[in-house]
Order: sequence, then C-alpha cells, then structure tokens
Amino acid sequence: MAPTSSVRSAIRSWRLVTPVVAVAAFGVVACTAPETPSDVPGTTPAVWTGHEDPSGHGVAADAPESTIESEFKNAAGATVGTVSFTSEDDHLVVTIEAEDLTPGFHGLHIHTVGACEPNSVAPAGGEPGAFLSAGGHLQVDGRTEHPSSGDLTSLQVREDGTASLTTTTDAVTLEDLRADGGRSIIIHEGPDNFANIPPRYTLADGATVPDMNTLMTGDAGGRAACAVLD
Repeated sequence: MAPTSSVRSAIRSWRLVTPVVAVAAFGVVACTAPETPSDVPGTTPAVWTGHEDPSGHGVAADAPESTIESEFKNAAGATVGTVSFTSEDDHLVVTIEAEDLTPGFHGLHIHTVGACEPNSVAPAGGEPGAFLSAGGHLQVDGRTEHPSSGDLTSLQVREDGTASLTTTTDAVTLEDLRADGGRSIIIHEGPDNFANIPPRYTLADGATVPDMNTLMTGDAGGRAACAVLD
C-alpha cells in the first residue's frame, strides 16, 4: 500500500532534521576543549591547556634557582676551573674543579663585589692589580668578626696543577651571593693562615698580633683566579 500524504510529510521532515542534528552534535564534540570554567555545582570544571596555570599553584617562572655556577679565570683570561654553590637544607655545598694552578694550598674566599677584572683598582683606591675591584672578603648581616662570612676551606692543588674540593658553609646563603649585583670567589696565590698567629709572636712596637692585614686577608697573597657569582 502506498504511503498516505501525512506519512510522506513526516518522512520528508525527518530527512531535513537529521543533518541539522548531526551538525549540532559535531559542534558539541569539537568545542569540548578547552571548556568554559564555571563555579556552578555540577557543571564542567575549567580545563588547563598547559599555557598558563589559572589556579596560580604552578611553579613560578621567576622562582630563584637553587644553584649558582661560574668559571674561574686567571689574569690572562684563561678558564682554569669551575665552581658551584648549591643550596641544601640549611647550608650551601661548594664544589670546585680547577687546573693550571701552582701546587700547594691556596686561600679561597668569597669577595664583596661581583667583578673579576684582571687589572683593576680596589673599591678603596690604590694601585691596580689582578681582580682588586672584587673588594675584600664578604661579611653579611653586619658581621665584623673573623673568619669572615666569605672565608672558605683552603684549596689544595696537586703536583699536576689540578684540584678538587667539596666543602660546605652556612655563613652565607644564595640570596647573600646574589645581593647587590652579585659577588665573586677568588683563589689566592698563597695559603690562608686564618689569622692563626699565636700571641707569643710579636710585631714591632708591640703591635697587636695578628695585625689587621692578617685578619682581613689571612696573608693569602695575590689573586690567582676569579669567578663572578650572580
């Protein structure tokens, strides 16, 4: 039996509606990500696409690094080693690898200014010399006692001119090293006596032992290599 006119009308209507429904369904699928945030209970939560954490709970892009690394250079500009300061618990781990140095013990100190100029004048003035613009030994938080905040374990160089050192310090933090534009670390030409001069030794005119120069420098001599810390 042939369809009635009402049945034929229903069939035509169904054929027209079906493509529209399909298009609408495709639109829903295509637009599900990223979804719109909503604070209405039971609705779809926000979707993080990875470009930016909208919650603000991600790692901050400007979070300070936990390590400072640098290279030692001698007065001729040649690289003679590396140094790193890594924050660990309540102290810093200092690691040094060096070469082409004179065998023996060498004073090792963090200096006040982040500058390693091979022929420069000290902040207080005077004649120029190797790395003098790095200033004196670092003191933090208003300290004046000795050893200073910047005094570190001496570096022992082997007969082949190489050295390796891992030591620690809790006298400074990474923030102290980055402050005021950065600091520097210097390998000195001679050993550091850490002002350990017994009182039985005397100076001319009864001057105090150790004297101020020994207190300030450890009598470690000139500056053999320097690295900027920032």
